[in-house]
Amino acid sequence: MLVKICGITRLEDAEVAVDCGAQAIGFVFWPESPRYIAPSRARAIVQRLPPFVTPVGVFVNQPAAQVNDTAAFVGLGVVQLHGDEDPGYASGVGRPVLKAMTVAGATAMANDEWPAPSMILLDAHDPVRRGGTGRTIDWTGAASVSSRRRIVLAGGLTVDNVAQAIACVRPFGIDVSSGVEHAPGIKDHGRIRALFEAIS
Repeated sequence: MLVKICGITRLEDAEVAVDCGAQAIGFVFWPESPRYIAPSRARAIVQRLPPFVTPVGVFVNQPAAQVNDTAAFVGLGVVQLHGDEDPGYASGVGRPVLKAMTVAGATAMANDEWPAPSMILLDAHDPVRRGGTGRTIDWTGAASVSSRRRIVLAGGLTVDNVAQAIACVRPFGIDVSSGVEHAPGIKDHGRIRALFEAIS
């Protein structure tokens, strides 16, 4: 199962996540986020990642040209859209897309609205923070979406609930940020290790 550790701002946190088995590392390029990282710092971290780890960039309602420029500069493999972007916007992004939405939004969506290679990330709704809220989502509803298409599950996942969430939802992958932190953007290495132990 894909495991993405998001909101990375320090190389040492990325290295611990990768050593534990993370296949994707997320960087937030939305300036209003407490986990924001400058593209130059993210690029320096990406250059130290193994080739099998996918760097993911998180953006919120930012111009597609800016997203593409940042993705090229940093070396992103996937672009995560965490705003109000639509499929037309995504078609102008030159990378595979991971689109964040609520369970209700994904349930109401037609199956072909976000076609492959786009993937859906289910997260809690928060128009101010746009992710990293620590709030869990409706796992039963998420399981219904997961039965129809591949999803990445986010929303308040911690060492205490991640195994139950995976068993209930059966997602393609999980995305964890606040559940393995001391503070926004500062990861707790013990929590990262415990998370991987919980899902092994």
